[in-house]
Amino acid sequence: MKQSLQLRIGQSLKMTPQLQQAIRLLQLSSLELQTEIQQTLDANPLLDQDDNLGEITLLDFDQADDREDSTQFKIDQGRLAEDRAEQRLPEDLPIDSNWDNIYGNQSGANAASSNQGADNRDMFENQQGAQDTLKNHLVWQLNCSHLSPVDHDIGLAIIDSIDDSGYLMDSIEEIHRGLVLEHPSLELDEIIAVQHLVQRFDPVGVAASSPSECMSIQLGQYDPQTPHLAKAMVLVDKYLEHLAGNDMALLKRRLQASDNELAEIIRLIQSTNPHPGHSISEDHAEYVVPDVYVSKRSNQWLVSINPEHAPRLRVNDQYANLIKRSDSSDQNTYLKNHLQEARWFIKSLESRNETLLSVASAIVERQHAFLDYGEEAMQPMVLRDIADLLEMHESTISRVTTQKYMHTPRGIFEFRYFFSSHVSTADGGECSSTAIRALIKKLVAAEKQEKPLSDNRITKLLDEQGIKVARRTVAKYREALNIPPSNERKRLF
Repeated sequence: MKQSLQLRIGQSLKMTPQLQQAIRLLQLSSLELQTEIQQTLDANPLLDQDDNLGEITLLDFDQADDREDSTQFKIDQGRLAEDRAEQRLPEDLPIDSNWDNIYGNQSGANAASSNQGADNRDMFENQQGAQDTLKNHLVWQLNCSHLSPVDHDIGLAIIDSIDDSGYLMDSIEEIHRGLVLEHPSLELDEIIAVQHLVQRFDPVGVAASSPSECMSIQLGQYDPQTPHLAKAMVLVDKYLEHLAGNDMALLKRRLQASDNELAEIIRLIQSTNPHPGHSISEDHAEYVVPDVYVSKRSNQWLVSINPEHAPRLRVNDQYANLIKRSDSSDQNTYLKNHLQEARWFIKSLESRNETLLSVASAIVERQHAFLDYGEEAMQPMVLRDIADLLEMHESTISRVTTQKYMHTPRGIFEFRYFFSSHVSTADGGECSSTAIRALIKKLVAAEKQEKPLSDNRITKLLDEQGIKVARRTVAKYREALNIPPSNERKRLF
């Protein structure tokens, strides 16, 4: 085939830098957006944040045509450098100089108020301190125990083998094999003795190999005169699996206890902690800042953007006034490029806020029954429903609803929470899976403990309400709610 050059005219879609930036900002979470805005403010001198600004201000290139010459920019830079030089610390300071000698008395007043915000609250009030991990807590107690160097090494090896729940991850034999290389004469009994010491550290029961051993250690700390303590120790040691299986009849026979006695024994066992490590190494709370607020006024649900996530940005007039299109100096080109970037960034933020507000308003419009009556009134809804309503692409709705949160009178929910599959009802309608889970939770909460509802019974009760759902679907929703099966929920007292 002969090679040749041909000219063809056609159309194609292309992602412009502006569109790419708008899409990227749209899928950012609130914290990521704040970081992105701060980085842009630091990098672009023509972009300013003005909290007192009434609206976002954009400056066209044409408005800067007849301004002062760009050499003024150089003069301003020189003045700025001189001002900074005047504020620098002296090179040679007296040996006995202190902070007050350099800055005067005002620093003391500033220091007194530096840790307070505008509302006179301590800025460090809600800051997270150093986390006290389980390992550090146990090592601190080990160091206070005045052990020999060999026993101290054994204790460190045991503590290193404890997981976050407080249980040993390695067996005593494995710990012995790891220590015998450094201490050839070490006996297994010595490791067991140090293990018993660590098990009495706070929290009591750590370094146990099983839940049965852990609870036995904690019960062993009780007063020997505690009622039913002996039978509780026997139950934990031999019949803990039967207790987990809720086999009360077998427990009464083996322990030779009445219903009331067995209830007291189980209550005593429930006072122990099968996961002692969680009391020390708990995760700190993670706070969620909502992207939008939903409130009801005059019987109408209103949606508003969180102002903390929608800062008012504007173009810096002082630098923008220095631009002249006829000047092609490096400084002027630098300002023009950053001016265009500032305009694109402001427009992208505007587009993000508008899209976020539109999607949130559409969700509230479809789910106003949930806001009025709760989870049982949740309507089935998928991403395509909102996309068709707003005439947007489904992928855009997916970006908006990811890691975005809505503050409502019923709590803070992620946008994704309002989307769920549906189940057909007897009258030909649809019921949300979220509403079905709420109904299952309500039915289980109202059941009799001595005769809990089975999955088949729950299916029939839902069918009586016009909701046709299979038994396996009920079991799936029940497991998603962390509700155990009926045989494990049964209580005789």
